[in-house]
Amino acid sequence: MYTIKNKISLALVLFVVFVTSCQNLEEININYNGVDPAKADPNLLISTVITSSGLTAVGLGFGDLAGVMQHTQKDGWSGGHNSYDWTSQDWGGNYGILRNAEELLNKSKKKDLKFHQGAALVLKAYNFGLIADLWGDAPYSKALLGELGGENLKPVFDSQQAIYTGILASLDTANILLSKNQSEYSNINTTQDLLYQGDVAKWRKFANSLALRYYLRISTKDPATAKAGIEKITTHPDQYPLILDAADDAGFDFIGNSPGDSWPSTSAFDISETNYRRLKMCSTLLEKLQALHDPRIAVWANKIQIPLVIDPTKPDNYDEIVDGKRIISQHIADVYTSNYNVPLNLDPEYVGFPPAWSIIPQSYNLCPTLVQAPINPHASHINDLYKKAADPLLKARILSAAEVQFDLAEVALKGWSAGGTAKDHYNAGVKASMDAWNLSSSYTAYITSPGVVFAGTLAQIMEQKWIASWTAASEAWFDWRRTGLPVLHAGVAVKRPALPLRFYYGQNELLFNPDNAEAAINLLETTKFTTPDDKNSAWSKMWVLQGTNKPY
Repeated sequence: MYTIKNKISLALVLFVVFVTSCQNLEEININYNGVDPAKADPNLLISTVITSSGLTAVGLGFGDLAGVMQHTQKDGWSGGHNSYDWTSQDWGGNYGILRNAEELLNKSKKKDLKFHQGAALVLKAYNFGLIADLWGDAPYSKALLGELGGENLKPVFDSQQAIYTGILASLDTANILLSKNQSEYSNINTTQDLLYQGDVAKWRKFANSLALRYYLRISTKDPATAKAGIEKITTHPDQYPLILDAADDAGFDFIGNSPGDSWPSTSAFDISETNYRRLKMCSTLLEKLQALHDPRIAVWANKIQIPLVIDPTKPDNYDEIVDGKRIISQHIADVYTSNYNVPLNLDPEYVGFPPAWSIIPQSYNLCPTLVQAPINPHASHINDLYKKAADPLLKARILSAAEVQFDLAEVALKGWSAGGTAKDHYNAGVKASMDAWNLSSSYTAYITSPGVVFAGTLAQIMEQKWIASWTAASEAWFDWRRTGLPVLHAGVAVKRPALPLRFYYGQNELLFNPDNAEAAINLLETTKFTTPDDKNSAWSKMWVLQGTNKPY
């Protein structure tokens, strides 16, 4: 019977191939079993755009940008994460999200669905803003027209400034579209809206909070525009509500049924746990958390399995585990220091990886197993939480109340209207982060502790904002570029002795849209770290950084 069925299947496949080979190629490009695009409900698109936007945020903020911002380091396959060993980076996936967002917007307009139009504009603004943040100048006004063919296949690059201006205008429109009472909107499918389950008021807060992000983004380059835009928001809170509470954070949970809908380092579909094991805590963040006695350390990091202890009375080759501790001779410790030019870390609880520590990162702190991505008993892995496929704490975090409150603290410190003092917003930012990680009960003790009590400096605001950006480090990178804070130093084994500033334009643009790509590259500003690249370098400055003397 099995043989007969296979013969029938083969005959059917050959028949289909014969028939379709005679058809017009345009006709066979139709999915007769799919939904007619002309009739597709916008609710079928909104979940797709939200999901892909959130996964992109996690891929950046828990991925290589977490390495750049020294939240984590890798001890296997580590070049892009630890050392900024980047090459050209394609934005095809980013524009793929935008094509879906544009389709969502167009269908919503045809059906006169104001909620869906507003949500689509917010999602488009988020994704266009991200492209401008990562690369600089990019297709914007002439983007998403490829199906029309011709010159639309080679769109001009708008300036980074023009993209920021355009998305801020879109967010203003979204704020108006989302300003009605909930009952005045129709056709909202609460299960398809993974961010806010159709809550229009929360989408409106998301729109304005995103606008606040971008006004602050340009605050050094164009302070007049930034001040006017921010104070328009902060002095009219009824017209421009913001995300001020962690319960309103723009993010969503993972399902955990497959690799594609699970946390990226999960071991549920990876028996070897390679994706989890290669990630270790970076010493920069870990030591700051230890110094501040920060309760978030227990949620984000594992303690080391076996502490190291040097016993100078032991003979040269002594190396034994006694009562759960690895006792070694002074000679072994000295040889390690001589080989790697760094002493052993003897902290009995938490040990982080220094940034880009060496060309053999798996050897750090006398790890006994020199394989790629080992279980290092003498270094802190990220918490076991990140082995899970899904958990209430494992969210795709797009924009948070903590970010908004720290933004407002910075605004107040500038002397601009922020709807409160810098201290009030700083404290609220710390609280929002604690709330987001189920540590609300720890807030009062933490906010009154040494090093955390607000001292009125931008450095302290940016330090806490950097800490709060755990698993969402892309925003910390963009903040660091414009402020130079927190002060971070590149490691030893790095591509350049400075943190990068942008992504390289990808080969697709350089090969298939060369004139427009080269025009954009020529507008970049080189730095002392650009060489040996040409201007299309991760160490060249785009518009928003040019003339600011930041971060270097």
